[in-house]
Amino acid sequence: MQVCATVAEVRAARPNFATLGLVPTMGFLHEGHLSLVRASRAANAATAATLFVNPTQFGPNDDFGRYPRARERDLDLLSAAGCDLVFAPEVETMYPSGFETRIEIGGVTEGLEGSVRPGHFAGVATVVAKLFNIVQPTRAYFGQKDAQQVTVIRKLVRDLDMPVEVVVQPTVREADGLAMSSRNTYLTPEQRRDGLALWRALSSARALYEGGERSADRLRAAMAQPVAAIGATADYISIAHPLTLRELDVIGEDGALLSLAVRLGTTRLLDNILLP
Repeated sequence: MQVCATVAEVRAARPNFATLGLVPTMGFLHEGHLSLVRASRAANAATAATLFVNPTQFGPNDDFGRYPRARERDLDLLSAAGCDLVFAPEVETMYPSGFETRIEIGGVTEGLEGSVRPGHFAGVATVVAKLFNIVQPTRAYFGQKDAQQVTVIRKLVRDLDMPVEVVVQPTVREADGLAMSSRNTYLTPEQRRDGLALWRALSSARALYEGGERSADRLRAAMAQPVAAIGATADYISIAHPLTLRELDVIGEDGALLSLAVRLGTTRLLDNILLP
């Protein structure tokens, strides 16, 4: 496995691969990330991953400074998973002195995470555009857990005519239903138990939907109950159109994205499911 720290190293290595899958990550890898590596290996001649905690997608009240990092462990996991190339740049490599460009995407960034974390998706879009330009992947792999991010990246690729296929893989969960996340390491044992309220919220709303309920307000109310039961604060509880992310009154033939963000102490947990 080749580990690159500079743009020049990545560009020198890229012609060696007929097709290349890319798994962008901020490190502190878990099974969700590794499932993306396996999906890429099954469909491409080679697989690359990135390890970069991107400062431009963190707000002033976010956790950039304490975001978990474990570079050597991550490299061992990627090597064992069969990754061929890793791009692990320093911040100065991605944002050298004089860097003043950012990509703003409208519409799909305005609600959900975008309403709580202003500027977050400009940081995401900018760094993903840079990674795509540097690595030039055939396909790029993302998890459904970050559903709004996936929608933003698909719009980025479509609007800017980027020659990369965006592949989305299902959310990987712990045995009890908690969505895997690098931030789960912040949780105390009690908060870890309380975190299951997100999965209970989504599951209860899905059960109502499967029973014929189509009122978005009733599904939101069902999702709110498990969150209220643990005394947590929800930044949002959303029933939105799966493509536009606009809030729905009634779920139609396109289905819906059910999502919520809940604060447990200083940690924010996100989760979502798609209704067919």
